[in-house]
Amino acid sequence: MKKLLILPKYELRFIYLKNNSKVPADIGLSLTPHYFGIYKKQTMSTLKEFLKELHQESKVTRKMLERIPADKYEWQPHVKSMTIRRLSSHLEELPQWITMAFTTNELNFATVPYEPVLWKDNLELLDIFERSLAEATMHLEKGKEEELNPTWLLKNGDQVLVTMTKRELVRHAISQTIHHRAQLGVFLRLLDVPIPASYGPSADENEF
Repeated sequence: MKKLLILPKYELRFIYLKNNSKVPADIGLSLTPHYFGIYKKQTMSTLKEFLKELHQESKVTRKMLERIPADKYEWQPHVKSMTIRRLSSHLEELPQWITMAFTTNELNFATVPYEPVLWKDNLELLDIFERSLAEATMHLEKGKEEELNPTWLLKNGDQVLVTMTKRELVRHAISQTIHHRAQLGVFLRLLDVPIPASYGPSADENEF
């Protein structure tokens, strides 16, 4: 039986056969002169990709939250900046937006006013984060791809603030986590707190 070569999913080049026909490199084909077979390469589901990324990012987020100085919760680098408490509260709640993608069709601030969860110390902050993460994980593990296709709305009364698919909402929640965690990293650097490695070594940790 002829062996088939699986080529990289995102490789842009083409394989040219003897008759000068070409086949995109995201499918498999044999390179023998007189025979070739073609089949589509299977890819990871969106849910599994989101789950993998969520857990990778959560490792760094957890380290950041652990390092917040207990006497600096109300500190802010500028009068227009959030306090560390406010920024951290937003970070720990962001996995809940993934849960909302599976359990709601909209969030209306007029009927559900935003109220950040109160916490008194790092242990309580991390506990809230872990519970939020566990619930998001459960939905990504048990959910179905088609559940992310419908439209989701962010509203304030009758005013529509944001329209996106539920899949885009999950992506937005992960992107917001990365964005606000970077903000917290700047806050901690200004307070001379060692910054954990994230996508490679930091100035304080030589890890990958």
